[in-house]
Amino acid sequence: MRDKVEKALNKIRPSLQADGGNVELVDITPDGVVKVRLTGACGSCPMATMTLQNGVVRILKQEVPEVKSVEAVD
Repeated sequence: MRDKVEKALNKIRPSLQADGGNVELVDITPDGVVKVRLTGACGSCPMATMTLQNGVVRILKQEVPEVKSVEAVD
């Protein structure tokens, strides 16, 4: 599942990197919770929550049906 999640994140990364940010996969729990860290400009952006919900979560759940939820960690 980790490979599938990384491939999905690779689809999101160019958009984040264009704005000076990125997303890092931190962990995947056995029950399908993906933990990510928004880095660079995304880490301190006031729109980071929207980016996470509208971009990262949507793409991950679409590409990897085993993903139950996505959490941002520091």
